[in-house]
Amino acid sequence: MIIRDNYLKRMIDAKDTEFIKVITGVRRSGKSTLLLMFKDYLLKEKIKEENIIHINFESAKYDNIKNYQDLYKYVEKKINKDKVYLLLDEVQNVESWEKAINSFKVDFNIDIYITGSNAYLLSSELSTLLSGRYIEIKMYPLSFKEYLIFNNYDKENLVDKFNEYLKYGGLPAITLIKDKDDLVLSYLNDIYNTIVKKDIIDRNKIKDTALLENIIKYLANNIGSQISSNKISDYLNSNKIVESSNHQTIDNYLNMLEKSFIMYKADRTDVKSKALLKTLGKYYISDTGLRNIISGFRNIDEGHLLENVVYLELLRRGYKVSIGKTNEYEIDFVVENPNVIKYFQVTKSLTNEDVKVRELRSLESINDNYEKIILTMDKTINNDFNGIKILNIIDWLLQDE
Repeated sequence: MIIRDNYLKRMIDAKDTEFIKVITGVRRSGKSTLLLMFKDYLLKEKIKEENIIHINFESAKYDNIKNYQDLYKYVEKKINKDKVYLLLDEVQNVESWEKAINSFKVDFNIDIYITGSNAYLLSSELSTLLSGRYIEIKMYPLSFKEYLIFNNYDKENLVDKFNEYLKYGGLPAITLIKDKDDLVLSYLNDIYNTIVKKDIIDRNKIKDTALLENIIKYLANNIGSQISSNKISDYLNSNKIVESSNHQTIDNYLNMLEKSFIMYKADRTDVKSKALLKTLGKYYISDTGLRNIISGFRNIDEGHLLENVVYLELLRRGYKVSIGKTNEYEIDFVVENPNVIKYFQVTKSLTNEDVKVRELRSLESINDNYEKIILTMDKTINNDFNGIKILNIIDWLLQDE
């Protein structure tokens, strides 16, 4: 296993705290492997194997654990007087599992780590039972830096390797089969179908699957565009793609897509007032390979895929990310954490003077002194215009932050 240090470090930093550690992310992004890495770490720290309880609920071995009572009884039998580390993988497969987790914290000397492939893991009853008592560790597919490491790539011909990353995406297993297009297509199709069926259709008992799949295709084809449920409804109805659709149903389906982690929504904010604007957010997909399997590998829109890659990287770096509006201008990304605010524009190239003026104008319209950055595929010598940094996207992705 190749260690994903940033995620493992977060787990180690949270070890033995009172909080339940909840690892979330799209299917096959590496959550199960992360638990195994953490188990190896515990063993190296001289934790006895009998004090580590590791259950993967996608294994038939644990099919008899169907509800929280079954889970409680199974774990209780394995507990001794020593501290126990409980690692539960895809725990949402157990009915009312959160009740068992709550009891474990009350009854035993236990440190708990759980994973799940949808945001329902952190909704409703869990939030009520465990309010303020869990830490979420959000896991994403491989960054470009990780992609190079997983493939054992050097730093030569980085543009070609980056284009490969845009095409196939960053799901870790892709690095094992990327030279075999038929296997890549099959693997990405299988993951996409599993997410749609298990995490969306089955979980929410959706009957209008055609509408759902057409919404997904619309989002995949319009990555980085301003979107509303009314826009989607008008498009589907006017093109007679579905018999009928309404914005309330579409809103519900969009929410389900977010909860499955296949799509992320970036809300729109007013840069000056910091107010959240209720309409016209943007959607980004969790992995560019999944986007290409939905929209087709011959329909790769590099400009929007670049924006998607930057959005995910900003999330990985721990920022809250929104899209910005200032007067009549749009800012691709407004990012912040407790210590920093930054503004980003993303464009394939600034060699066209009109594009350059447009991208600079948006950032120049912001009347504050926070860092302003344009990311582009250009290899530019002059990397500063009136205090606005111009950075190559690949160079930026490989920076440490």
